[in-house]
Amino acid sequence: MYSKEAKFIKRNLSGVLLLDKPLGQTSNRSLQIVKRFFRAAKAGHTGTLDPMATGLLPVCFGEATKFSAMLLNAEKTYLATFKLGAISSTGDAEGEISEIVPAKFIDNNLNMASINKVLQAFTGQIKQTPPMFSALKHQGKPLYEYARNGQEIDRKPREIFIYDLILNSRVGNEISITVRCGMGTYIRTLVEDIGKALGFGGAYLISLRRSQIGQFELHQAYTIDKFQGEFSTEYDKFLYSVDSLLSYFPAITLNEIETSAILQGRSIANRSKETLLPSSKVRLYRSGGSFLGMGEITGIGTVVPKRLISQNEKALST
Repeated sequence: MYSKEAKFIKRNLSGVLLLDKPLGQTSNRSLQIVKRFFRAAKAGHTGTLDPMATGLLPVCFGEATKFSAMLLNAEKTYLATFKLGAISSTGDAEGEISEIVPAKFIDNNLNMASINKVLQAFTGQIKQTPPMFSALKHQGKPLYEYARNGQEIDRKPREIFIYDLILNSRVGNEISITVRCGMGTYIRTLVEDIGKALGFGGAYLISLRRSQIGQFELHQAYTIDKFQGEFSTEYDKFLYSVDSLLSYFPAITLNEIETSAILQGRSIANRSKETLLPSSKVRLYRSGGSFLGMGEITGIGTVVPKRLISQNEKALST
């Protein structure tokens, strides 16, 4: 345990905490709670969840923040429940709700087969128009600032990829689905579009839970209650190593001469036995196992350093 005098000293801590974000709390508030608990000097989260959403929120400490973009671009899975026949000013239950089609009419004119047919039409590569209530920027300001002032900004549709849409249940005018999707997907917009395609004027999101980001899954995460008590370094064991963010990239172990060259920003010959194409990302390790950072294969078959961890931090990050 830390002494009272030392408990507020910030630590150069590196690693990844998988958090189960609670309902009603912003992602940034969750981040600040665990950052303060771990006395971390530097922290950031990946893949913002709205206050009404719950589930997997990876928090990166220290050197892990250098690789957080790997999760921003990763495949994600959500459990979403939405209500048909009504729309929301924000696309979810926190907005102003307007009913379009009575729930009783929907109950009498909807079946599982028609739902599955529509869900199938939304799988694969589709176009989606980002919602006004989003952090996308127009002339330097987030769209949600315009939306709060009642302004509508023209948005161009963007291509997204939906890997799977699975119907879990339907009770009256409420439908629950599992969505496995690529980067840039807005689930609020997706359920609105599904509601329109089903012929009921739209839909709005009433609950959302993220269960997977890249290689990480919700069952690996901890609830925020775990980090409300007295601080102890024993909680560091809950952190995943920095290189866990790159676990799907091939690994190359370097000898001391190669390690020295990479740390000086120079390229080295690729001795990997794997066939790696140009622009392939690789994990780099020093002989003995300590993580150095991320490299990239060039067109002439060499390895160049792309992003390296501070060598002052390596004992905390591997």
